[in-house]
Amino acid sequence: MSSAIMFKKKLYSINLLLIFGSVSCFCFIFFYVKQPNWAANSIPSSITGKTHLQSNSSDSPTTTKLLLFGLVGSEKAMHHRKDYIESWWRPNEFRGYLYLDKTPQGNLLPWSSASPPYRVSDDLTKFIKETHAYAPIMVRMVHAIMEIVRDERKGFRWLIMGDDDSIFFVDNMVDVLAKYDHTKYYYLGGPSECIITNYGFSFNMGFGGAGLIFSYPLAKALANDMEGCLRHYAHLHSADHITMVCIADIGVNLSPQKGLHQVDLRGNIAGFLSSHPKNLLMSLHHFDVVNPIFPSMNRFESSRHLMKAANADQSRLLQQTICYLRRHRWSISISWGYSVHIYEKIIPRSWLQNPIETFRRWGGSKMDPPRYFLFNTRAPSKESCEAPHIFFFDSVKKISKNSTLTSYIRSSPRKLPPCVLSADIVSHVDVYSPATKRIEIDRCECCDVTYADRTKRATVRFRECRPEEIIR
Repeated sequence: MSSAIMFKKKLYSINLLLIFGSVSCFCFIFFYVKQPNWAANSIPSSITGKTHLQSNSSDSPTTTKLLLFGLVGSEKAMHHRKDYIESWWRPNEFRGYLYLDKTPQGNLLPWSSASPPYRVSDDLTKFIKETHAYAPIMVRMVHAIMEIVRDERKGFRWLIMGDDDSIFFVDNMVDVLAKYDHTKYYYLGGPSECIITNYGFSFNMGFGGAGLIFSYPLAKALANDMEGCLRHYAHLHSADHITMVCIADIGVNLSPQKGLHQVDLRGNIAGFLSSHPKNLLMSLHHFDVVNPIFPSMNRFESSRHLMKAANADQSRLLQQTICYLRRHRWSISISWGYSVHIYEKIIPRSWLQNPIETFRRWGGSKMDPPRYFLFNTRAPSKESCEAPHIFFFDSVKKISKNSTLTSYIRSSPRKLPPCVLSADIVSHVDVYSPATKRIEIDRCECCDVTYADRTKRATVRFRECRPEEIIR
């Protein structure tokens, strides 16, 4: 009898456990699965292993608000360089500071609202004497990384450091950076265009005028080690080199970006800009050194003129598109928003992709032999079948919901006899492109040319290439 009672009690206990377990399971499913928005947030980050920064990584896209700019310049240079910054800076949208060596004076006051807010760099006199730093100016430039991270502790995903004579194309930056995980350690930059300059410093170094881009974790780690870094490498004489070796000590290497341009070039860089690699344009440096990039304009006017095209469609800016007018045997190369070249000969795309060497290397002279660059070039030619008719960007307008028109005008007569059929009469080229942004540039666009004989205007229409189309 007692055994039967005991059995019933055990059975009753098992039933209670089953009921309790079912209720617990139901509650877990209801509260944690059915209500993820608040239930998951109630779990401490120490348990989930996610930081606040990481939890936002998959929920919100990268925008301009999540980029932080640290620009470094001198008060003296700003009197004639601020127009470069103001050509691309968008007040109330972009975030960052311009670090100067001293308080602005003269015509810089009152400080322009079209410029980034300024900060005066920390006084490092005592530190520089103590460490016997070889290049005090370079120490100030590197130290600015720590200063901006200190001033803006959080709320950004990427830190972009640059010079006061650099032009940044921020919409393209956003699209490029969106492909990276900002919660990881990333050091993005571009090389010098000159082989000897990379050799002299490092082929694994980003050149700062083109822009150095650090993910938040790397920027924070670099800022935390700043004093130790500058003490350890006080003997170095380049800010970019110091930055690179300090980042290497953190265990991070450069991720090269072809759209960041140091522009270690001199003279006329039109040939370089007319054959841009198939990557989104992110920056151009040394505007204060190279020739004005548009005829009949000074450097400041040129930078603002280029930004007119950039503001219409940064994704196509300087992207090279090539097509042919067969019945005239013309090759037409378009660098969108900058130039159009018409050749009186059918020339393969593989050759037209090489920039015409209208420029010389940084520190070089006109007597230097060619092939000093990280890319192949073409020598300028006075042969009728090799020299292009050159047209420069004039205007841009959106003509419909789906189409944008850029117009290009002839810069000057070519003054050569015709190769086969002359293009001397052409004075304008109109280029119609889709109004949609191009982010994935795995393949160039194709184009079709229309031209009525003996008229002054040629028309080019961009389109996506057909699946198996050959550009030839």
